[in-house]
Amino acid sequence: MELNFLSRALSSFILVLAMLASFSSSSFISACPVNFEFMNYTIITSLCKGPKFPAKECCGAFKDFACPYADDLNDLSNDCATTMFSYINLYGKYPPGLFANQCQEGKEGLECPATSPTSASDVNAATTTAASSRLWLAASAAFLVFVKLL
Repeated sequence: MELNFLSRALSSFILVLAMLASFSSSSFISACPVNFEFMNYTIITSLCKGPKFPAKECCGAFKDFACPYADDLNDLSNDCATTMFSYINLYGKYPPGLFANQCQEGKEGLECPATSPTSASDVNAATTTAASSRLWLAASAAFLVFVKLL
């Protein structure tokens, strides 16, 4: 009986380790390290309003919001830009391509000033939140599997 319990516990532990390893697989590498889900979009939605969507206000607000995350947004190996625009459009109900068509400063796109320390800490907080959420999910799953074995 004891041996059977230990065998099941070991098998479950290996299964949990495999699940944890899958969190670091390539499917998560392409995910955005910034958690745009819970960001405050008021800077954009309060200044960029239709039906005219004035370019000066919309582009200024967009830059204020997006520039602190420029490195992640410009990284083509993740989905940060797509994720951010999804939430901007969700909260602002903007026409497709509004910011891409109106906000152009050169062939390289928008020019962002250097990231301020405050903005950098916001980026780190969002990144930490996303990473810790996945860690807590994995730890909770492992704990539940272990309790189920008892």
